[in-house]
Amino acid sequence: MKKKLINNGLSICFLLLFIITLIGQIFFGLHEHNKELIENGAAPIGVSAYMVTGHFIESTFENWESEFLQMALFVVLTIFLMQRGSSESKDLYKDEEVDREPSPTKRGAPWPVKKGGWILAIYKHSLTIILFLLFLVSFLAHFYGSLKDENELLKLKGLPLESVSDFIGDSRFWFESFQNWQSEFLSVFAIVILSVYFRQIGSPQSKPVDAPNMETGD
Repeated sequence: MKKKLINNGLSICFLLLFIITLIGQIFFGLHEHNKELIENGAAPIGVSAYMVTGHFIESTFENWESEFLQMALFVVLTIFLMQRGSSESKDLYKDEEVDREPSPTKRGAPWPVKKGGWILAIYKHSLTIILFLLFLVSFLAHFYGSLKDENELLKLKGLPLESVSDFIGDSRFWFESFQNWQSEFLSVFAIVILSVYFRQIGSPQSKPVDAPNMETGD
C-alpha cells in the first residue's frame, strides 16, 4: 500500500483536491442556487435535486471544457511551436526523444506499439484524441446545463423557454465559454514565459536552477 501511494502520489493528491473542491462547489453552489429560487418565489431544494439542475451542470462542465481545451491545444501546439528558454518547449536545435518513431522491440513498449498498423497510427496521437474528445463532451454538457439553467430561470419568471437553436447563439453561453478559455490560455502563456526566467528546485516543470535562461527544454 505504501509503495502504491508513493508511485501514484501526484495523481492521488490531485484527485483528492478535485473531490474536496467539488464538494465545496456543491455546497456553496446549492446555497447560491437556493437564494435564486427564494428570490423568485420558489422553494429551496436539497443536494440530490441540485445535482441535476442546470446550475450545477453548467458551472461544472464550463470549467472542465476550458481545461481540456487548454491541455489539448498545448499538447498539439508544442509539437510545432517552440519558445526559446522555456522548460515547456522542445529544444529548437536538436531532435527530441518524443519525436523518434516507436520501436516494437523496446522493452516494456505498450501493446499498440507491438501491434503496429492502424492501431499504432491511432495510438501515436491518442493523447490529443482523448483530450479533444473530453473537451467535446464537456462542451456539449456545458451547453446542455447552460440551456437547462436558463430555462429553469425563465420558467420561474413565467417567460417563454429557449430552444436549442436559439440558445446556440445566445451571448450567455458564449460568454461563459470565452471567460474560461481566456484564463486557461493566459495560464499557459504564463508558465511558458515565466519558466524562462524563474526556477523551482525539484520540479520537472522547471529547468535546473543553474541552467542559463536561454537553455530550452526541461
